[in-house]
Amino acid sequence: MASVIWSPTFHSSVIRTNKSELKRCDHNVSRSGCIKAMRIEKPLEELYKIRVERKVSPERLNELGVSRWTTWKTGKCRLPWDWHVDQLVYIEEGEVRVVPEGSKHYMSFKAGDLVRYPKWFEADLWFNAFYQERYSFRAYGDD
Repeated sequence: MASVIWSPTFHSSVIRTNKSELKRCDHNVSRSGCIKAMRIEKPLEELYKIRVERKVSPERLNELGVSRWTTWKTGKCRLPWDWHVDQLVYIEEGEVRVVPEGSKHYMSFKAGDLVRYPKWFEADLWFNAFYQERYSFRAYGDD
């Protein structure tokens, strides 16, 4: 004995109304029965738990003791990197594009930024010109 199960077919389409808003229309219900949905994307810094302070004041730099941190410099290059501990970086000169592993998007940090990279973060660092930073490795709870 065979059973037959019948179900209606649903036809729907997705319409892009602007860069971030999508509209889904179910055509079996009615032509005006549409559901609006917005695609919300978190900034990469929030997604990867990277903290950034832009245009850091001299008082803040003194408070952290940045002048005593180790200096690192490079020229134009690409550098795959992974962090085994939290690292606090103050960019003195230049700019870096940080592409998280598995991502097609990047974050951009430039001179005057204070960036905290979390432990176990992996990314490719892209330097387009001379770059200089001061860095300090941080233990859990150091701020």
